[in-house]
Amino acid sequence: MIRTTIGAIAALVLVPGGALAQTAALAADPHAGHTMPMATVPAAADPHAGHKMPAAPDPHAGHDMVAAKPASDPHAGHDMGAAQPAADPHAGHNMAPPATGDTIGNAPAPAPPTDHAADAIWGAAAVAPSRAALRREHGGFTGSMILFNLAEYQARAGTDGYRWEGEGWFGGDINRFVVKTEGEGDVREPLEKAEVQALYSRAIGPWWNLQAGVRHDIRPDPQRTYATVGIEGLAPYWFKAAGALFLSNKGELRGRIEGFYDQRITQRLIVQPRAEIEVSAQSIPEIGVGAGLTDIELGLRLRYEIAREFAPYVGVEWAGKVGETARFARDAGDRTSATSFVAGIRFWF
Repeated sequence: MIRTTIGAIAALVLVPGGALAQTAALAADPHAGHTMPMATVPAAADPHAGHKMPAAPDPHAGHDMVAAKPASDPHAGHDMGAAQPAADPHAGHNMAPPATGDTIGNAPAPAPPTDHAADAIWGAAAVAPSRAALRREHGGFTGSMILFNLAEYQARAGTDGYRWEGEGWFGGDINRFVVKTEGEGDVREPLEKAEVQALYSRAIGPWWNLQAGVRHDIRPDPQRTYATVGIEGLAPYWFKAAGALFLSNKGELRGRIEGFYDQRITQRLIVQPRAEIEVSAQSIPEIGVGAGLTDIELGLRLRYEIAREFAPYVGVEWAGKVGETARFARDAGDRTSATSFVAGIRFWF
């Protein structure tokens, strides 16, 4: 009995949760054992109490909110290494102002060491033969040519006839010596007309030559000698044209204009229309020439170039005297006009 009482007392003293331990703890707390209810504050009135608050609409409703794929890199695969600096266009140039003090851009160019740059390398004596050959082959050449544009037989009513017209030259592109000749007559009759001209020809442009010299008429009789000045060349559209004035040793002034055109049908077949007009400033009865318009010739010839230097042809020609010259011909019993069928050869060498 005594042992049980001692155990209970020890339990009260020694166990922390015992009655004595609780009593000691309450003594330390001044409010121990007091009932301390929580003060309650009335809640504020809800202004929306009793209101129905619908949910706000979703601004992204209906949108595909799948995460966007990153855009492809436009420089993918490019070498984005550091850019190299641009080359200096003036590298190695001397940009200092002229030593003479002249304004930049107005300073005179330095004189070349010689007239020809090649002389500075090879020497003038070594280059001189090549330079002479260049001048000779490109404008400084010397050549010659003989051309008979007409050499033909003329068949017509009454007595048939013949005619020639040709020229030859010797020289270069700028200066030439030219000889011209032409004439005509009837078969089995004395020579009716024949003349020879000796001329100096000077180029006055790419297409025209100025000519001056003398002309001598062998027929008709009495003979005449003329001082001659004229021009010939290529008119626009490749018309060959010539004109000349003749002043005789008797003081008589005459003139002539002629022209023709080569129309190619093929590379070898060519049609040549041709015209010639003669005039006189005064009447010359002793040779049957009247004042004004004296003679007209119109012709059409078709030639075939077997070679460029040799071309037979056929054609037709009308020739007539007009004005006072026609009257002189009638008084002498000669015909004033005639139509001829012609056949001949054009050649040159």
